Amino acid sequence: MERLTLFELNSLVRNVLELSLPDDYWVEAELSEVRERGGHCYMELVQKDPDGVTPVARASAKCWRSAWALVRPHFERVTGESLRAGMKVLLLVHAQFHESYGFSWIVSDIDPTFTLGDMARKRQETIRKLKEEGVFDLNKELQLPMFAQRIAVVSSETAAGYGDFCNQLDSNQFGFAFSVTLFPSIMQGERTAGSIISALNAVNADADKYDCVVIIRGGGAVSDMSAFDSLELAENVANFPLPVITGIGHERDESVVDMVAHTRAKTPTAAAALLVDNLKRTSERIDRARDAVATAVGRRMDFERMRLARLSERVPVLFSLVSTRQCARLDGLAARLGLAVSHVVMRQNARLDRLSAAIAPAAKRIVTAESHRLELLSQRVTALDPGLLLKRGYSITLIDGRAVRSADQLRAGDIIETRLGTGCVKSKVMDN
Repeated sequence: MERLTLFELNSLVRNVLELSLPDDYWVEAELSEVRERGGHCYMELVQKDPDGVTPVARASAKCWRSAWALVRPHFERVTGESLRAGMKVLLLVHAQFHESYGFSWIVSDIDPTFTLGDMARKRQETIRKLKEEGVFDLNKELQLPMFAQRIAVVSSETAAGYGDFCNQLDSNQFGFAFSVTLFPSIMQGERTAGSIISALNAVNADADKYDCVVIIRGGGAVSDMSAFDSLELAENVANFPLPVITGIGHERDESVVDMVAHTRAKTPTAAAALLVDNLKRTSERIDRARDAVATAVGRRMDFERMRLARLSERVPVLFSLVSTRQCARLDGLAARLGLAVSHVVMRQNARLDRLSAAIAPAAKRIVTAESHRLELLSQRVTALDPGLLLKRGYSITLIDGRAVRSADQLRAGDIIETRLGTGCVKSKVMDN
């Protein structure tokens, strides 16, 4: 049996492949891994079963520096994306077997229109699912508050777009004040969609504190835009209870998140300008309402002035008529009052005459009775006069002008006065 060295066997395989597969072939595959090194691009290709779960074929592919320098910019310019895992591609390859490195497919070209079509298909599938769920236009149905000033921002804290957004709000020419709260999120890479969803959940937990949400990207690689076509992220934005404004900062076709958001702005600065314009419209509406009220009040005042002028012209005539009627009425009342007073005076005079005639005999009787009573009282007073008692030999002892009725009223040293029928004596109490 003839024996071959490994090099000889690999050379034989190489010759067979070069003879059997001399042409280039367009191959449809999915990228499971993409990496660049030394200017070359290394790819792992996979084909999955119809369910899109189990791989049924695998292969490695390489795009050498000379081809990659042309293929990559063309692909990114057409698709707006960089090659990444999970992307379906159409590659122009030829077989290569190297004695030292084994078999590889060598990529000489990539058709960007195929990838673009697959991306569009996925986006359309996402849009279809959102419409079937009835949520595609749900966020658009929300009303952006007239005074939208409490802004929740989902962005990377270090993103230039976030700084541009804040500067645009702070330096607005109308002096409007905004309150901006940042909910940090990863805005590039495979974790972008999940990070934004987590930030939205944090906003939703305190939704009453905010008027709207602004998702800001600004800058970054074009290849990271695929996260904004994510079905899960689009569903979160579409179902969000506050109006969502996107300022993702790209010029290509709208992402699915842009489509389901309340309003899309091309850049973070444009998103800030949109909020400023919203407050400006509100301010102008208030100014118009104020002017309308002032005009209506002015017209009403003019109307009332005219009405008062017409009434004032009628007042003298009306006053003259009323004055004449009231004067006649007062004259009638005065005549009636005079007649009534005369009757009352006559009745009272007659009554006074009767009372006068009755008073004299009654007064005379009262005077006689009272005179007799006074005479009796005078006799009693005379009988009780202390002076008479004193003249009979009695005396009255006084202390401080008051009569002493008991020895208990006196104390040693008191000065007492004794009144007699004629004169008085003062004494000092020596002992009691």
